[in-house]
Amino acid sequence: MKNAEIAAVLDRMADILELQNENPFRVRSYRRASQVIGDLAEDIAAIAAAGRLGELPGIGTSFAEKITEYLQTGSIAAYEALRAQVPDGVVEMMRVPGLGPKTAGLFWKQAGITSVEELSEAIESNEARLSGLPGMGAKKLENIKRGIQTYRSGQGRILLGVALPIAEEISDRLARVERVEAVLPAGSLRRRRETIGDVDILVASERGKDVVAAFVALPMVKDVLAAGDTKGSVRVEGGLQVDVRVVPPESFGAAAQYFTGSKAHNIRLRDLAIGKKLKLNEYGVFRGEKRLAGKTEEEVYAALGLPWIPPELREDRGEVEAALEGGLPALIEEGDIRGDLQMHSTASDGAASVEEMARACIALGYDYMAISDHSQSLKIAHGLTPARLREQRREIDALNKRLAPFRILAGMEVDILSDGALDMPDKALAALDFVIASVHTGMQQDEARTTARLVRAMQSPYVHAIAHPTGRVISQREPYALNFDEVLRVARQTGTALEINAYYDRLDLDDVHARAARDAGVKLLIDTDAHAPQHLAMIRFGVATARRAWVRKADVLNTLPLDDLLAALARKRQTH
Repeated sequence: MKNAEIAAVLDRMADILELQNENPFRVRSYRRASQVIGDLAEDIAAIAAAGRLGELPGIGTSFAEKITEYLQTGSIAAYEALRAQVPDGVVEMMRVPGLGPKTAGLFWKQAGITSVEELSEAIESNEARLSGLPGMGAKKLENIKRGIQTYRSGQGRILLGVALPIAEEISDRLARVERVEAVLPAGSLRRRRETIGDVDILVASERGKDVVAAFVALPMVKDVLAAGDTKGSVRVEGGLQVDVRVVPPESFGAAAQYFTGSKAHNIRLRDLAIGKKLKLNEYGVFRGEKRLAGKTEEEVYAALGLPWIPPELREDRGEVEAALEGGLPALIEEGDIRGDLQMHSTASDGAASVEEMARACIALGYDYMAISDHSQSLKIAHGLTPARLREQRREIDALNKRLAPFRILAGMEVDILSDGALDMPDKALAALDFVIASVHTGMQQDEARTTARLVRAMQSPYVHAIAHPTGRVISQREPYALNFDEVLRVARQTGTALEINAYYDRLDLDDVHARAARDAGVKLLIDTDAHAPQHLAMIRFGVATARRAWVRKADVLNTLPLDDLLAALARKRQTH
């Protein structure tokens, strides 16, 4: 549970260093260390105790000392020294989408603004101290205003990838409490929403008071908000609220359905119950005083004349009608993924070698993977030139001989330039097994220009897929302006796949766009965009987003066996 705390401290140190115009490579080292620790599945304290901090990618002696210091004292002296130099509110301003360190520093040093709230008030009142700042025209201020709205909308929400491991750890501990029969995280977390307000955990037991007592005594608990005979509420490290509700085993299924939601889905079920002269609540399905169902969700749905509906679909987006008609899709499962087609190595901005990434994929049971390091114009990521790409291809060919039958596809994440041209010559791209194209710059272009960029890229015979197609980063960066219907039309016409990027702060495509792609007959990819071996585990967040989008195994390219995948990739080039 210390992972998130340490990652947050290192990220804030990076913010302050960036604000102070520190060396970009030093700033990036803090960002990478934060990301590595935040994405760990293993407890950082256990890694430190075993003397293995130096084995983590990007964690050298200096970072290991800082981590150890935090674990021993609860703080890092270097961080406290940095904090003393910059108001906390100025660092917070950098979290506003579109408001980077230079602009935050400008507001602070030249306008005396030291918080998001103060900045918002100054923009709303059209204060002269803002308009007089260099480069601060009306359009720029309007963009910042929208960024503040986005930032505020995300406050109090926790990313799925942060909340789920916490809920799983608590659930595992509660499952070991005596006389506990079942434990289930419910609510929006179980539906795999991309952000979570708080965590709801259901426990089936006749010993509610004992369960609650064990819950509030867990080591990750910071504050106890409530502790009753069947309900407990706490805040854990990082500020996330976790609520536990203990129900009798005979009502566990009904409670699971009720507290999973969504509200709109529950209203539809309640209407069905009323139509059958039944009563549905968190205790069960009743006819009069007689309980007809309640122990399992399956029997609750069956009592209403429905098959069990997967939690990810319970948003009142047609799932009840589909269930009544026998038309629920067989949703993709994590085990359907045969390989990951977007990841990075130390050749660009990754933290592990191609071989290390390959062996991590083999350990996951994959049949193949693609290395897709960045192209040359993305200098901040040490993008590959054609010559370095050829050198990497030779390395991949040698590895494939040693690792067979596992297959590494030689690929690249090629930048789509501002006019839609690709950041590598066609000859270099033609020599690759797989090409995924993406936008990393010029995200402020208008809808027509951004759409035209993607369209031109998809019309290239060498581009098999578009990575993180809308460019959003959850609660940090809004999607760029895009005519998504036109993107879908051209993607289908050209046989270009669209990615669901499983990195939990992206999940791009989101569930709404992914469903639109599926409905349009556009193939999808689910990739992690991994920059280190531990990132590969995030595939589950991409699969969860796909399930929310009603996506089936057949809709996703990287569920194909290797030979079928290669044939599908070849078809893109043969049709042009």
